[in-house]
Amino acid sequence: MRDPAYRLFRNHEPRSSFLMKSLDKDDETDLEKGKFLEKDREKTTRSHRAIAAHNKALLSGLAYCISSCCMILVNKYVLSGYGFNAGISLMLYQNFVSVVVVSVLSFFGVISTEPLTWRLIKVWLPVNVIFVGMLITSMFSLKYINVAMVTVLKNVTNVITAIGEMYLFNKHHDNRVWAALFLMIISAISGGITDLSFHAVGYTWQIINCFLTASYSLTLRRVMDTAKQVTKSGDLNEFSMVLLNNTLSIPLGVLLILIFNEVDYLSKTPLLRLPIFWLVMTLSGLLGLAISFTSMWFLHQTGATTYSLVGSLNKIPLSVAGILLFHVPTSLENSASIFFGLLAGVFFARAKMRERS
Repeated sequence: MRDPAYRLFRNHEPRSSFLMKSLDKDDETDLEKGKFLEKDREKTTRSHRAIAAHNKALLSGLAYCISSCCMILVNKYVLSGYGFNAGISLMLYQNFVSVVVVSVLSFFGVISTEPLTWRLIKVWLPVNVIFVGMLITSMFSLKYINVAMVTVLKNVTNVITAIGEMYLFNKHHDNRVWAALFLMIISAISGGITDLSFHAVGYTWQIINCFLTASYSLTLRRVMDTAKQVTKSGDLNEFSMVLLNNTLSIPLGVLLILIFNEVDYLSKTPLLRLPIFWLVMTLSGLLGLAISFTSMWFLHQTGATTYSLVGSLNKIPLSVAGILLFHVPTSLENSASIFFGLLAGVFFARAKMRERS
């Protein structure tokens, strides 16, 4: 005869086994649910990060486009709207504003800049001379030429830069790039021929500006590596370049003001007694600095290819705004030439993107 306690244990054994299995299954189910919730949480987090990154890229791109468009339009308004005949003085004041703002931000630790040493200044001086010439000729051309034609004529800079890269750096471009550059030349010539407000002086200054801008770009590549070697950190960021360029341009700008005798004009013009005029000039200086900051921000959020393409597309609304705001007389032929030139710029950006890839 079996012990009753033994029979009771045998009778309850299957039930306890079943109970243990049920608990194991519940644990597995809870574990699976936990993994699923964790994956779902990770997916949601990644989705939020992607949306945040997209929003930042969109915001930085919008800020870059607005600041670059407004800078040119405000400069045009100061030079043509107010009839201010001291382009060098305008450049000097804008650069002074940039130096003050960057120095203040650097002092409070918002941004980091390299200290200006004599070794760095000596290395950078040739680049700065070209930089000043580039800014001044841009002011002079913008006074006489409408904004839309300035944007089209600036495409010639790409042609000069591409030829310079080929001879100086032995860099060869593919057929798509050369085709885009050829379209740019055709659009610039046809735009000039059909320009109802054609001004020979303005076009001359713009052609000089194209050569100086291309020279600045090419010289910068050569000097940049040497400049980095003479800095304390071994690097030269965008803010340091802004501070360096604008600081060195001030004594050179003062010298050019004396050479071009702008002092006589400044002493007689009533514009300098208008507070609103000083406000507009200060705004132009802040916008010039904003372009440096927003372009750096946009480039960091996206990449060189997107930055280049957006820069080309940005010329289209800028040209339209320039024609409408300043009541530029135009014809169907000239409008077609301008549009053709802007599309050539976009085609060039796409060709460069493919060339890089």
